[in-house]
Amino acid sequence: MSNQSTTSDDILACARSLIVAGGYNGFSYADIAEVVGIRKASIHHHFPSKVDLVRTLVARYREESAAGLVALQAQPDPLEQLRSYLGYWEACIADASAPFCVCALLASQLPVLPEDVSFEVRAHFRFLSEWLASVLDLGARQGRLTLASTPWEEAEMFMATVHGAMLSARAFGKPEVFGTVTAQLLQRLKPAAV
Repeated sequence: MSNQSTTSDDILACARSLIVAGGYNGFSYADIAEVVGIRKASIHHHFPSKVDLVRTLVARYREESAAGLVALQAQPDPLEQLRSYLGYWEACIADASAPFCVCALLASQLPVLPEDVSFEVRAHFRFLSEWLASVLDLGARQGRLTLASTPWEEAEMFMATVHGAMLSARAFGKPEVFGTVTAQLLQRLKPAAV
C-alpha cells in the first residue's frame, strides 16, 4: 500500500512540475512515465484519466494551501501574516522549488480546462480571496493596515499583484522582481506613522 501511495505522490509531484513548466496541455502520461520511471499503465492505475490526475493534484494543492494559510493565522499581527505569505512565495521563486502557483497558471487556461479541474481551480481562488479579505479586514480593524477600499476589493488587488509579480519574475527571469513588486504592495497597506 505504501508503494502505491509513494508512486501516486511521485506522479502528482511530476505532474505539478510539468504543469508549471508547460500548462495543462503541455504534458502527457508518457512524459510522466519517463520522469517517474514507470509505465503509462501504472499511471492509469492511479489516475484513470488526465482529468482525474489534475483534479486530484489541484484538490491536494488546495488542501496544502489552506493548511498553510491557517498556520499563518497563528501570528496575531495581520501585517505579519501577509508578510509571511509573501515571504513563502519569494523563497519558492528564488530557489525554484515552486516558481509559480499552479492554480494561477491553470486559471489562465480556464477556457480550455475540463469542468472538474476548473471547479477546483476556482475553489482555490475563492478560498484565497476569502482568507486575504479576512486578514485585511482584521488588520484594518486593529489599525495595523490601511485599506483604500473594501477588504474584498483589497484582497482581489493583493492576489492579482502577487500572481502578476510571479509572472513578471518568470518573464524577466529574475526572481528578485517578485520581492520588488510585493514590497510596494505591503508598503501601501501600512498605516502612516502618526
